[in-house]
Amino acid sequence: MTQSTQTEQFLQTLKDRRSRYAINDNLPVSREEVEDLVAEIVEHTPDAYNMKSARVVIVWGEKNQALWDAIYEAFDGKVDRSKIDGFAAGDGTILYFYDESIIEGMQEQFPSYAGNFPIWSQHANGMLQSNVWSALASLKVGASLQHYNPVIDNSVRELFGLPEEWKLVAQMPVGGIVEEPAPKDAEEVRGNRLIIRD
Repeated sequence: MTQSTQTEQFLQTLKDRRSRYAINDNLPVSREEVEDLVAEIVEHTPDAYNMKSARVVIVWGEKNQALWDAIYEAFDGKVDRSKIDGFAAGDGTILYFYDESIIEGMQEQFPSYAGNFPIWSQHANGMLQSNVWSALASLKVGASLQHYNPVIDNSVRELFGLPEEWKLVAQMPVGGIVEEPAPKDAEEVRGNRLIIRD
């Protein structure tokens, strides 16, 4: 099947999205460009019932360093300092949350689906993270996705003065790319993770 140029470009963007752990504070684009990009993606990433449960916080520079210092302290030294410093070496971090009050409101409004709204909110947050990550890759911005929550939840909330109902989902350190990851091995998806019946 012949793919359009637009489709090929989209697939290449997905392929370019990799975990890039070796980053620095030399972004190839401006911080404002990253912020505008994230704002666009937040607006256009779907969420079930259009509940708009996702919340995003971007921290730069000294606040980024303060974030990763707080993460290290929250683990009482049980996480390797050099690993934390590697994330802090970037120019910033994108923090992903969901707003629990939004989910509770939807549960009250649609009680038959009450158990689904937390799941659907996580689906939307995952799409948001993937969309941002892929878009950053297209700008040659290095990123990876980290999950130090829930241990760090209170520290992050206090550090940035965030509402109690914002629940942390993931942390995405971003920066200039110092080193590219090794190539990925091709995977045979059909018959394993993709089943077709016709």
